[in-house]
Amino acid sequence: MLTSITEILNLLKKYGKVEKIHKDTYVVEISPGKVRELCEILHWKLNGHFSVTVGSDERPVNGYFGVYHVFLLDKQKLSVIVHVKVNPVTLKIPSITPIIPGANWHEREAHDFFGIFFEEHPNLERLILPYDWPEGIHPLRKDVNVRELRYKLLKKETGLVVEKKAEEEYIVPIGPYHPALHEPEYFELYVEGEKIVDARYKGFHVHRGIEKVAEERLTINQVPFIAERICGICGYTHNVAYCQAVENAARIDVPLRAKYIRSILLEIERVHSHLLWFGVLFHLLGFDTGFMMTWLVREKIMDLAEILTGNRKNYGMNLVGGVRRDINEEKIKLSLETLDYVEYKLRKILDKMLKLKEITSRTKEIGLLSREEARKLSVVGPVARASGISTDVRRYHPYAAYSELEFKVPVYDAGDVYSRALVRYDEIFESISMLKQLLKNIPKGDLTAENVKVPEYRKGLGLTEAPRGENVHLVITGRENKVYRWRPRAPSYNNVPSTLVMLKGEKLADAPAIIASIDPCFSCTDHVVVIDVRTNVKQVLRLKEIARGK
Repeated sequence: MLTSITEILNLLKKYGKVEKIHKDTYVVEISPGKVRELCEILHWKLNGHFSVTVGSDERPVNGYFGVYHVFLLDKQKLSVIVHVKVNPVTLKIPSITPIIPGANWHEREAHDFFGIFFEEHPNLERLILPYDWPEGIHPLRKDVNVRELRYKLLKKETGLVVEKKAEEEYIVPIGPYHPALHEPEYFELYVEGEKIVDARYKGFHVHRGIEKVAEERLTINQVPFIAERICGICGYTHNVAYCQAVENAARIDVPLRAKYIRSILLEIERVHSHLLWFGVLFHLLGFDTGFMMTWLVREKIMDLAEILTGNRKNYGMNLVGGVRRDINEEKIKLSLETLDYVEYKLRKILDKMLKLKEITSRTKEIGLLSREEARKLSVVGPVARASGISTDVRRYHPYAAYSELEFKVPVYDAGDVYSRALVRYDEIFESISMLKQLLKNIPKGDLTAENVKVPEYRKGLGLTEAPRGENVHLVITGRENKVYRWRPRAPSYNNVPSTLVMLKGEKLADAPAIIASIDPCFSCTDHVVVIDVRTNVKQVLRLKEIARGK
């Protein structure tokens, strides 16, 4: 097996033109006929993992559509982007989903937004666009005007759309929901008695078109603020990933002090996100004492975020090239004192709670995801690490100040809900350790790079390890201080499909904990459609009702 970077680059050169776009990141441009073969080598034979597929309308630049398959080779600390030019007349390239099932959603999204047809894809139906969306209109194409499109859609009469397949019936909701409710993300569970025999998922009902907004209306330094609003809990990691993508594309050298500040805020975000997750898990298991105690400690971390940035959430700290505000000695001292308190309290609380029979009986050997299935679906973060996959962008593709730190990557191999809890438990204390290292050793220096200039049509890849897992932003810079193409990929995008594997064969009462165990980024998915296959009775339940056994 190829192991050295030189050997891998020589392999890539046999398939097409190789370009180094920034440190340890290479683009290989190949013909459509070779794409499946190379992707199989990168994912399976070189033990890398598929990360994201990005579609792009590059007709105004080179006359083609583009498809970019991104692979991360952790062992070699390499990022490889497989670039395929797509003929705008035929609009066809081979699908990689038959060999890498985790590419399913990614290719379907590119089909939705650009009209690219992936040959031999097992299920190339719409993913994000609603089923009554007009045929032939692909919203991320450069010749689609958002205002004109909005007018056409408003004039079109819409109603309840029903899609039928075989003898099963799926209801797709259309229209807005009350702002006090959670996002309308749906799971359909097919049950025999109390046993789940199959599951389906439908999401993207509130897709915000953030990429189109950024490409058409925002400048390069306005995008970080909208990027931070991609996620309601861990948005700062998106802000950092976007800035790093542009900085890498433009070869901007960020000052070390700014990198330390970014890492400090990223680890604060990780701690409060994991504590939120523990509270939600305990609540879904009916253990509200655990919920209240973990969230009480979490408040100290949220207060700390406000002290350092001025906000408990949406810090607004970054610009391309560095950070906007500094951290003084007084805040460093207060941060260290707070971390000592949080570490002490969490050791006492979580050590006891994770040993309770009421917790272990509802999480051990529940929601199993084997290492093989995890590799097939390209899951990331705690979900991958709980299934025996040692992957962490901070370790294998270091960014910000992580190359300066000592830390461990916790890995378990049981692949159940309990293992996902243990990964997050270990990560909380690793993050506290990292925060202490960062705060004690933060160097003096500038906060932003000088003479920040962003050249046109440069490609950049930004990677961060969000609390939920690997976070990827691919950017192609444009003219007039704008981005030509921006594709953010959140961790839940890769992790949600794995819940359908975890749910099969489990009891209906365990569904809430299984779904929550991936820490899904859609407000805890509060509606489930349950179908009893023996009686063909369909009913809509809330997860809280299932948790109570109703």
